[in-house]
Amino acid sequence: MTSLSLTPWSGQGYDLLRRQNSPEMTEHLGGPETAEQLRRRHERYLALTDGQMFLAVLGDEVVGSVGYWTREWAGAPVYETGYGILPEHQGRGFAVDALRLCAERAGQDGSRPWLHAFPSVHHDASNAVCRKAGFEFVGACEFEYPPGNAIRCNDWRLALTRPDAG
Repeated sequence: MTSLSLTPWSGQGYDLLRRQNSPEMTEHLGGPETAEQLRRRHERYLALTDGQMFLAVLGDEVVGSVGYWTREWAGAPVYETGYGILPEHQGRGFAVDALRLCAERAGQDGSRPWLHAFPSVHHDASNAVCRKAGFEFVGACEFEYPPGNAIRCNDWRLALTRPDAG
């Protein structure tokens, strides 16, 4: 069996964003985006300097995305993460693997103590991914995503350690 790997976001990501932009994949994220919103998202991912977006790759096939970026949460600087596996590849543990690999990369950066995920309280599969990836449940919270759209989320966090920290 081929193992999942992460590669830095590239031009291939735009096609992935279009494939992920379905009602099924965006149900808990405010719905599909316009073509212009997708183009801007892709450009933000390419230019990201306060974190990293990745393509989740199985063999030579892109099966999803994962990434981390900085944000202020509860008065402290943290990393936030997001992930999405295409429907035809869901249910096989790829999201958990991608999230673990992303956490390793964020930990290597060493500049933030925590990696947080904020799945909707109604998104059972995404909450299960956080639990299986070793995140601890902090509690439910209000979260704005996309901007201007308040949703009820669960706050999951994972302590990040630098490789030289022991």
